[in-house]
Amino acid sequence: MLVELVLSSGRSIRSVAKELGLRDSVLRRWVDKFRQEPTGAAWCPATQATPMPADQASEIALLRQENGAHTTKAA
Repeated sequence: MLVELVLSSGRSIRSVAKELGLRDSVLRRWVDKFRQEPTGAAWCPATQATPMPADQASEIALLRQENGAHTTKAA
């Protein structure tokens, strides 16, 4: 879940949103909504934040390239 990525990683909403190609306002709204929910208030990470695995980072980079190719063709 993207919200959990923000909350458990200790990274800023802007940083995570940029990495995933989202507007930070959208991700911020999701995080705020999660925090307002009763389950969100009690949620806290059980472990320290760990860096993103290399295979996950590679997949994100590949998806961004593919997305860029599709948006370029559509323009």
